[in-house]
Amino acid sequence: MLHRKTEILNIERESVIVTAKPKLVQGLLDLIEEESDRHEFSTLCKRIESTIRAWYNLQFEDLMQLYSLFDPMHGPKRLEQLKLSVEEVDKLEQRFLQILFQLMSKSNFKILTDDEVEVATSGEYLLNMPIAVDKSKLDKKLFTTFFSQGHFAEVPSFATQYVIFRRGIGIDRTTDYFIMSKLDLLISRAWNWLLQKLRLQKLHEEHHHVVSKTLSRKLSIVESDFGVQREDTQQKTQDENLHIERIRIQNMDISFKNLFHENTVQEPTFDRIILVYRKASKPHPINSPLGDRAIYVKHFRNIPMADMELVLPEKKNPGLTPMDWVKLLISAVVGLVALLGSLEVGNADVWVALAILGGIIGYIAKIYFTFQANLAQYQNLITKSMYDKQLDSGRGTLLHLCDDVIQQEVKEVILAYFILMTQGKATEEDLDRRCEQLLATKFNEKCDFEVDDAISKLEKLEIVSKDSEGMYTDESLTHANDIIGVTTDELVEKTLVKSK
Repeated sequence: MLHRKTEILNIERESVIVTAKPKLVQGLLDLIEEESDRHEFSTLCKRIESTIRAWYNLQFEDLMQLYSLFDPMHGPKRLEQLKLSVEEVDKLEQRFLQILFQLMSKSNFKILTDDEVEVATSGEYLLNMPIAVDKSKLDKKLFTTFFSQGHFAEVPSFATQYVIFRRGIGIDRTTDYFIMSKLDLLISRAWNWLLQKLRLQKLHEEHHHVVSKTLSRKLSIVESDFGVQREDTQQKTQDENLHIERIRIQNMDISFKNLFHENTVQEPTFDRIILVYRKASKPHPINSPLGDRAIYVKHFRNIPMADMELVLPEKKNPGLTPMDWVKLLISAVVGLVALLGSLEVGNADVWVALAILGGIIGYIAKIYFTFQANLAQYQNLITKSMYDKQLDSGRGTLLHLCDDVIQQEVKEVILAYFILMTQGKATEEDLDRRCEQLLATKFNEKCDFEVDDAISKLEKLEIVSKDSEGMYTDESLTHANDIIGVTTDELVEKTLVKSK
């Protein structure tokens, strides 16, 4: 077994309830002893879902109507038919963004921050080359206008061109030989050993210090709720946070003996990512003053944190980076100094000179062939992300989001009501703790339960009440069902049964 360094990501628990609604309801029903109570609770769950869906129906309809104007496929024709002014279209697109961001929050999606991006991309997984966005191809006005209205206190630096929403944390594992990555690591170690023997490692270390200085500074500012923790830091973490190990080839004890052995690498993933952006408008004719108003919405799943650049819009074609060219230049200078130094010695050994020259050529070749291998891997990952990782886009993503909002809201309300029903009245803090405890024990899920949102829905449904001491009490199952009343879904269902 390979010895390796341990690298842990300490991630704050999220508010999303991952357990599917049918599984959650069935699990709660299994905890109810009386058959009559199980029937009443099942009916209540259906009525809660039907009512909450009705609450959001108008908002969903408004969202879809607005998006029909900015859909990349059909939006331009609709805008042209409506003959709207530029100012009117500006207002409509800001209204669309407002509703979209509200639903993202209700579905427990969070805007990815600069700090989270730095931590996520501080390591390497399957993607081993830097990816950059061509900002000239992205519109800046759309989100700049939206965020300037003060909707959010913290806005990431890239939010002028695109916004990334993330939700849920998973784990991705890959087992392979990773020959090129291992060779790259071994050649780098051999190069460092050669520099040490030639007593030129100080020059190389000074160069490496300049290279890594910026990255170290960036990592030092993200030791908060989404930070990197290593085994030699003794940093204290909260027990309720998620601790996921990041396993990389670079942290393994690789040698030529295990070069052709299979290894398993592991990386935390963003379970869901939704990307929103607009392309920059191309020069348009005089009779089309609106420009390109299409808004792109793309939905991805299981994206490794270290490879999250794969979902970025309008990526530049990767090439040798300025840092690669610096490495090539420094390698040539260091090798030339070493070569001249050996030739100046009275009894210069031709084999030493050849070894130095071979080391220089080998290191330069290593940079070139590593780039070619990484480029092929990048193209493969891009193809995979398009076919395997992308769930949907445009209207399909929005429909999925609308249904997801309903599912999250319903699960929160049902769980909170069940706790009050079975465990008696409670304060908001007690209810929060009990809900999280039940999720952990019954469904093996750690969740930062949104108790305030659940209580507000229960109060709106009028099936809980709060006394003067701040204690919440549920209405009985029968009374709660009577309060909500027979829903339209039930009437339709009865009609369909009679017609058969």
